[in-house]
Amino acid sequence: MALFSRRSKDAQPEQPSPEPVDHSVQEAAAAAVAETTSAASVGISMSSFRGLGGQTPTASAPAAPPRRTPDETVPGLKDNVLLRDSLSRYPDQPQSADLMDLARQVLQGHLFLRVRGDAQALMSEGKPLPLASITLGEHRFAVAFSSGKALADSIRADGDTATSAMGQPALLVLRNVLASDASGLAIDPSSGPARAILPRELIEKMLAALDEGLTIKTLLAGERTDATTAAVADAMTRVPLWVAVNRPAEGDGRIGVAEGRAPDGSRFLEVYSHPLEVVAMGRGDTAAPLSGARIASALRADEGLAGVIVDPRGPWMRLSREHLATLLALDPD
Repeated sequence: MALFSRRSKDAQPEQPSPEPVDHSVQEAAAAAVAETTSAASVGISMSSFRGLGGQTPTASAPAAPPRRTPDETVPGLKDNVLLRDSLSRYPDQPQSADLMDLARQVLQGHLFLRVRGDAQALMSEGKPLPLASITLGEHRFAVAFSSGKALADSIRADGDTATSAMGQPALLVLRNVLASDASGLAIDPSSGPARAILPRELIEKMLAALDEGLTIKTLLAGERTDATTAAVADAMTRVPLWVAVNRPAEGDGRIGVAEGRAPDGSRFLEVYSHPLEVVAMGRGDTAAPLSGARIASALRADEGLAGVIVDPRGPWMRLSREHLATLLALDPD
């Protein structure tokens, strides 16, 4: 008896998603998800962070891959292009979906900082970075920037030149925020309306379920080369992975797992690099952790699956069975 169903979603980012269609999948795939679903929740959900207003949005289609824009808004400083462009679309009245989509982009690269004192000396001594901050009401927020322009906006706004400016990996910045008493992180605060705040509790959840190397995110966000597909396929054999699952309120109790369809009708299992990627899809799904070996089991159990699509919200990549030969050779956990 199959307990596992495919919840067919068109993950082709250029096209709207069709209505779900359920089909049965063999029990090997059912076990792969059922054994992990009970531990799947990392507490990140649309309703958890509704403080910026608005109701939980309806399901949205995956976004198209971001268009290529200039890497530098200030010569010599390479912007975090994905985050910068996401902020440029951030609405004046953001809803929880906007915040979740922004949060996942924060993890895609680096941030710029303004630090009191000599930042390099502090880092060499292993000391926390005294991040610049702003106060909103009773709360203090550390400050970071997505681009050279946003950094320049901040300096023009306050005239304080007695600070060091430096680019740092986003993970290091987020960990410094949690090591401080800040209530969260303000991004590009002098660049309204392209500015946002990540609450401390959201940052904690962002870091709770993480590939420390951000391997897949880094590969997908970077320049694509002939080696990128093979590198993503290799990473899938060893880093944490997630699938989007849903158990309908009414039905036969089967777990629905999201899959996508290419324009030619080929089916691809949706695979995610972080729970936020699942939440940002806006479908109300749960992010279920699934090892590479378990994903290989699901693919072997259903020969109709042509492969996987990784992070369909974008930047995304499809991998065929041929690309996934090493993954498919893994033994089940």
